[in-house]
Amino acid sequence: MARFTPLHDKVLVKRLENQTKSEGGILIPDSAQEKQARGKIISVGPGVHRDGQFIRTCVKEGDEVIFSRYGGMDIKVDGEELVVVSELEILGIVNK
Repeated sequence: MARFTPLHDKVLVKRLENQTKSEGGILIPDSAQEKQARGKIISVGPGVHRDGQFIRTCVKEGDEVIFSRYGGMDIKVDGEELVVVSELEILGIVNK
């Protein structure tokens, strides 16, 4: 895979797969599925300068996160669909 390095406070995320079955066992068709707002961080920018100080990003590669459903920008890197989001669009880290 080609290496994509986000700049500033941007984060590269791979969306997790949508569930194809409901908890009750009903199959969900592709047309009814929403884009997943949960993913795994692939790459992280170094941080951002604000008010003369450098602020490092809080997340790291491998973290599973929940991000704003309508935030970010969808891109393709080597045919793989990924999302670039600002760190501010990340709502939280999923602890396992």
